[in-house]
Amino acid sequence: MESLERVASNVRTIMAGENLGFARANNLAARATDAEYLALLNPDAWPSPEWLEKLVDAAQRHPKAASFGSTQIDASNQSVLDGAGDAYHVMGLSWRGQIGRPVTTLPPEGETFAACAAAALYRRAEFMALGGFDERYFCYIEDVDLGFRLRLAGYRCMQVADAVVLHHGSSVAGRRSAFVEYHSTRNAIWTYMKNMPLPLLLPGIPFHVLLRMAYLVRAIHRGTHRECLRALRDAVCGIGAILASRNALRASRVASLGEIARALTWSPMKALSRSCDIRIIRTGSIAHQRPQ
Repeated sequence: MESLERVASNVRTIMAGENLGFARANNLAARATDAEYLALLNPDAWPSPEWLEKLVDAAQRHPKAASFGSTQIDASNQSVLDGAGDAYHVMGLSWRGQIGRPVTTLPPEGETFAACAAAALYRRAEFMALGGFDERYFCYIEDVDLGFRLRLAGYRCMQVADAVVLHHGSSVAGRRSAFVEYHSTRNAIWTYMKNMPLPLLLPGIPFHVLLRMAYLVRAIHRGTHRECLRALRDAVCGIGAILASRNALRASRVASLGEIARALTWSPMKALSRSCDIRIIRTGSIAHQRPQ
């Protein structure tokens, strides 16, 4: 509270009174403004002086995009990337592209599946039209879910290479904590079941189940298997409401199946190596960027 009292006089502070979680808290802030853009920045991210300017410039250059991601550099090792756009595999796996790779492998500006909301820009009108982040998620994967829903509504996401932040990933919750294990597991299942078009979902479900079993084995190794099992249980228990949301999304979908398929990552090697999947826009065409 004392630190909040020292912020600039032109900054409005909203005191929620409780821990609302990332999704609900950002929705609260979005409803409290009528600005054209929503800039999201985590407390463990430090932007370069021109970060916001670069994002707004990209928004003006790409009117068909509704979200814009930043280059995240590992704050503890600034020669390494902490993410260059969120990629999403057709089997329901998401990751921050190029995480752990040298900064020299950063691809140029291009289209990615979704923006990592640790440092991102959204057009407020499109954000609000879709209801913002899904508040059932509390935190984790809600940015990928929103990115998927924006895709279904016909919008693109641009990854802005020169909008740079230093980021301590999961510095609050911890990268491998029980909290992260629970929310990331449950929310990943909900995102896949809610958004994936049926022709891609039905053949992919067996592979997604195998993926979840592999993650359970990893959780056993890490000692977070109880949270993983609880997340699997809660994901199944909440599937009725998720399928209701799916029906609403299907009724309002604008993007074609082909457009969604082209935005997804299909290569298993990219998923295993956590490579980025950036599509460089050149005179109306899209070319895949192959990072080193």
